[in-house]
Amino acid sequence: MKKSDREIMEILEAFDATGSAHSAAPLAGVDAKTVRRYVAARDAGAPVTGPGRRPRMLDGFLPKIEEWVDRSSGKVRADVVHERLVSLGFEGTERTTRRAVARVKAAWRAGRQRTYRPWITEPGLWLQFDWGEGPKVPGPDGTLRRTWLFCAWLAFSRFRVVIPVWDQTLPTLITCLDATLRRLGGVPTYVLTDNPKTVSIDHVAGVPVRHPQIVEVGRHYGMGVHTCVPFDPESKGGTESTVKIAKADVVPTDANLRSDYASFAELEAACEAFMGKVNQRRHRESARIPAEALAEERARLHVLPSAPHTMALGQTRMVNTDQTVRFGSVRYSTPPGLVGAEVWVRAAGMELVVIADLDALPRVPDWAGGRSGLVEVARHQLSTPGTPRIDLSHYPDHPQDPAGAPRLLRPRARNSAERDFLALGDGAQAWLIEASAAGTVRIRAKMAAAVELAALVGTEAVDAALGIAAAAGRFAEGDLATIVDHHASGATAADLVIADETYSIQPGTTSWAGFTTTRKEHTR
Repeated sequence: MKKSDREIMEILEAFDATGSAHSAAPLAGVDAKTVRRYVAARDAGAPVTGPGRRPRMLDGFLPKIEEWVDRSSGKVRADVVHERLVSLGFEGTERTTRRAVARVKAAWRAGRQRTYRPWITEPGLWLQFDWGEGPKVPGPDGTLRRTWLFCAWLAFSRFRVVIPVWDQTLPTLITCLDATLRRLGGVPTYVLTDNPKTVSIDHVAGVPVRHPQIVEVGRHYGMGVHTCVPFDPESKGGTESTVKIAKADVVPTDANLRSDYASFAELEAACEAFMGKVNQRRHRESARIPAEALAEERARLHVLPSAPHTMALGQTRMVNTDQTVRFGSVRYSTPPGLVGAEVWVRAAGMELVVIADLDALPRVPDWAGGRSGLVEVARHQLSTPGTPRIDLSHYPDHPQDPAGAPRLLRPRARNSAERDFLALGDGAQAWLIEASAAGTVRIRAKMAAAVELAALVGTEAVDAALGIAAAAGRFAEGDLATIVDHHASGATAADLVIADETYSIQPGTTSWAGFTTTRKEHTR
């Protein structure tokens, strides 16, 4: 029967008073062996209130089990240990062996367990980022495409930035870094990330070799780029936690009951809503609101360069003679004045952004409005091959029909007669183009007659009549004079009828059809 704490103290007190187990046993009301057991436990420094441990048949094999566990670094299986113990003469069950192996493994790990020290961050020092797989959303062609979430985490203020992108290429990474730094309002001293190929191109003797372009980017912004130790939660746990939280909130799952995204714009809005939520609520570790802590940390950040690194602008393209650039086998138009210039193009969500360096142009275009340096000159919706994106405002005063009709030549006078006719106005030019297309005969004589008529009734009247004649297809002899007389009588252009097969001045027999039917009825 287990003794209470009071009974144990009485046993020890009786032994101290008598100095003999046989003498103390009657005083405490227990057996002498019980007195010896509690006294021996006390003298050995072992707890006297716990249950006593009896000898076990496995005690003689424990040194061998400890040897095997240590030699396998705590990975040996209990069934393997039991087979070897049986070959050594052990007669116990496998259950006994499993319990013994579990205790030995626990003791082995207790002396080798890694301890973690909390990371005490300083303001303006560390920025971490990592990638997380995002949801699938419809691309420019309507098919579902894979997306990625760029997740950044400012260590001191716990301010998070999540940006959805289409890929993890180096230009996309630099674009996301630039957007993150501009959202933070400054540049930290270091940036820490994993070891992707866009940051570390190789490992020599365990030392990561930096990508030369990412080093150039870090030099441009004035920050050092570091990579974490593989499988090291102390140097990467914060970013991985940011990725996990962002995916749990943004990526549709059964847990968050979020439906699939209909467009990339909806995914961008969801990321903005997530950042607004996590950056405005009190952080559990720091007990501060990240947005407010960022305002304090911003004073310790370095000054952000006014112009981003050129790789953040995207891929370089040469503007063709038709004022277009090619991206993804699709042509996109650019404003005038950029033919032959090198520009940068990048995909921003569902749009293509075109950026040009106006200082590198031989002549700054008028549409620049006094701007200089790197300027966004065009933005188009992403398209698919075979469907170019052409902005008609990029081609002012172009002779080609905006609907895509073939280009029409503008009349240019080559002698005095043609010069006098075209000088009448736009109506004369339109009349010449339409009359030529209709195959009108004696055009030169009719042009001379129009000039003579203008000398009599005025240039404006004749030019207006020529415009109406061109629209109505009236190119016969005397049509121009008839239109002028018609206008002189006060009639409007709405009273005119376009000459075609529906209207004719030729006499016909249609009016006799009713008369013939009536005569037949009277005859009957």
